Amino acid sequence: MFKKILIANRGEIACRVVKTAREMGIKTVAVYSDADDGAMHMKMADEAIHIGPSPAAESYLIIEKIIGACKETGAEAVHPGYGFLSENQAFADALAKENIAFIGPGKKAIASMGDKIESKKLALEAGVNTVPGHMDLIEDAEHAVKISGEIGYPVMIKASAGGGGKGMRVAWNDDEAREGFQSAKNEAISSFGDDRIFIEKFVVDPRHIEIQVLADKHGNCIYLGERECSIQRRHQKVIEEAPSPFLDDALRKAMGEQAVALAKEVDYHSAGTVEFIVGADRSFYFLEMNTRLQVEHPVTELITGVDLVEQMIRVANGEALSLKQEDVTLTGWAVESRLYAEDPYRGFLPSIGRLSRYHAPEGDNVRVDTGVTEGSEITMFYDPMIAKLCTYGPDRATAIDRMSQALDAYEVKGIAHNINFLNAVCNHPRFKEGRLTTGFIAEEYPDGFAGVDLTETAYNNIIALATLVHLRQTTRQIIGMVETAGSRWVASEGLDRQTELSVEDVEHGIDVTIGDHVLAVRSDWLPGDRRIVADINGKLVAGLVEKAGDGIRITHGGGVVDIALRRPRLAELAKFMPVKVAPDMSKYLLCPMPGLIVSVSVGLGDEVKAGQPLAVVEAMKMENILRAEQDGVVSAVNAAAGDTLAVDDVILEFE
Repeated sequence: MFKKILIANRGEIACRVVKTAREMGIKTVAVYSDADDGAMHMKMADEAIHIGPSPAAESYLIIEKIIGACKETGAEAVHPGYGFLSENQAFADALAKENIAFIGPGKKAIASMGDKIESKKLALEAGVNTVPGHMDLIEDAEHAVKISGEIGYPVMIKASAGGGGKGMRVAWNDDEAREGFQSAKNEAISSFGDDRIFIEKFVVDPRHIEIQVLADKHGNCIYLGERECSIQRRHQKVIEEAPSPFLDDALRKAMGEQAVALAKEVDYHSAGTVEFIVGADRSFYFLEMNTRLQVEHPVTELITGVDLVEQMIRVANGEALSLKQEDVTLTGWAVESRLYAEDPYRGFLPSIGRLSRYHAPEGDNVRVDTGVTEGSEITMFYDPMIAKLCTYGPDRATAIDRMSQALDAYEVKGIAHNINFLNAVCNHPRFKEGRLTTGFIAEEYPDGFAGVDLTETAYNNIIALATLVHLRQTTRQIIGMVETAGSRWVASEGLDRQTELSVEDVEHGIDVTIGDHVLAVRSDWLPGDRRIVADINGKLVAGLVEKAGDGIRITHGGGVVDIALRRPRLAELAKFMPVKVAPDMSKYLLCPMPGLIVSVSVGLGDEVKAGQPLAVVEAMKMENILRAEQDGVVSAVNAAAGDTLAVDDVILEFE
């Protein structure tokens, strides 16, 4: 077995590899850039080597620097994680020349499957179902329009070397094909150093289901069930689960066998994933093969008990698989939520900054894969993922319920994040029913995310939690000593929504009566605790607690509610308090995120129409097109291509 391996990556996946290597008794070497100096992955590893400036193109993507770090530390093998150099054939070749093992597949698999165009051709030859499309390269925007018209809209424009949702656009007409081609090309060159583009038919309302394969160098190959990855935004996976609520044993077997056939066709060894799109009629089509470890691999590990990182290391060391297909069993259900540094209330725009507070949930059925701690900084240079939160249960409903509770207990401060959005999705009736497609988010949140409409039960639970918190904060008494017997209160959310209630003091909590409903609230919460867990009528309810003006902010179930508890007379008087009006910012185009201005397409005096593209901002390896919200005339241009702006910096002004 290897004595020392180097991890050519950063963040949560680097930390993940370190954990397994440590359990196997293998020493680890981390690499880090300027931006990652002091990061968790470099602290966890046995050694850490600095490899360059913050931009990935000057550090994590420089093959010579990775090999230099291997030579300096004596690392015998390299685990590439995902992204960066994980599917780079030149990297694997360079390692081979230096007699350094690559913990991944061989040259043939990387070369053929890493290229989406070549992989489609090979899949066809192997008898795997494929989506209709143009597998040759697209020359320019007009060529993209021509090919799109021949295939028939809608079409998917993709970077050949793409992955992680980057370099992908859906076009429904000629204008979108032109625009999508250029944006996909730009993202592809900045993320992968390869701007080749191809086009295929976009299957409407599909599910995205992938098969995990595992193969060794002795001709053995198996599949470890599937993962449902249909909950996506801009082709980036948001919530994954295993198994899929859609597949039956027959379809699982058919997809698994095709995945194995394709893997054998390219002499695959290591862990890999074959992705399919699946129609409502249970037809399925090959999408791509990722010749690496997937971000969402933990859900497969939870339901199979197989450590995929360990298997990758053992295969790279020449060992044969200890598992046969008949040994693979899927037990229970697992769900993964990806926590991103992005603001769902502002169109999911990326957020950067320091984590002033970070506290992850814990428990026997909770797994958190992360590369950050309290005080870590989320920068503009890398993917905005904060962590992966996984929950496990004997069935899907239990796993989802545990996910919602874990999200309620997840505390992140200092940056914007998508925790409330994730919780809203988990509690959405359609999600709970398993009626999923890749269009779920676009269909259920067509105007973006503006918060969740809480059910009456959830809202009353929040009032009950806020009441307990208010009384204990006010009295500063120990549990069971709050003098509340027979007291009447009004729970006010703003000036418009008021709920009358009465409170009775009981041991270890309170009974709250709202209308005809009595909520028995029992909790050990004490003033100063940021998280609250209470038993309300026999069910555990969790949330986060903050001060909000003269009230209390409770975050629960994806909702954020500010509740002020007042006596009835004070609640009446509060209605007369003045309301602060937000300033009108409609005459400005503001930078919605920290980022780099790629282009500004209008000038002083230009007339613009609502919906017209005005500027392109790049942040965290993604291009974002800023459009006019209304008609107007440009009166000032305050930024140009190449400028780095902060949130709310003014790009354009209008008359």
